[in-house]
Amino acid sequence: MTKQLSPVSWEATEYITREHHAGWYFGLAIITLALCALAIWLQGWTFLILIIISAITILIYTLRPPRTIKYHIDNQGITEGATLHKYDNFRAFGILQEGEHFSAVLIPKKRFGLSVKIYFPEGSGERIVDFLGNHLPMEQVKRDLLDKLVDFLRI
Repeated sequence: MTKQLSPVSWEATEYITREHHAGWYFGLAIITLALCALAIWLQGWTFLILIIISAITILIYTLRPPRTIKYHIDNQGITEGATLHKYDNFRAFGILQEGEHFSAVLIPKKRFGLSVKIYFPEGSGERIVDFLGNHLPMEQVKRDLLDKLVDFLRI
């Protein structure tokens, strides 16, 4: 039986922003041009289009500031903006610390389901962890390969 806790609400950015200097953009341009030259040499026109679209997408993503999202945790689940994530869809949760940023990672029950990462302020962390722990077991989580790649590329 779960104990009764008062709901928790907060606001946080949807992702962590990273600084990009002129050298980063220059590197993106060089890599894009090199891959485009390779695609042209191999006559891989679909690959060429994929490279161009990917480079444009990465550029737009890095230039767009993160949105501030309202979060709310109650006995139904976690509301992220207008989306409700019910506890029934997750088997556990874990906490990650990335620098000074904290996040709760909800681990899906489905084998190929997507995990949900929710950033929260340090001051609300204890209440958030207590509430999540009241509904889901806590597991140790590690940053996956995609997280490490995003950090390495500074995206």
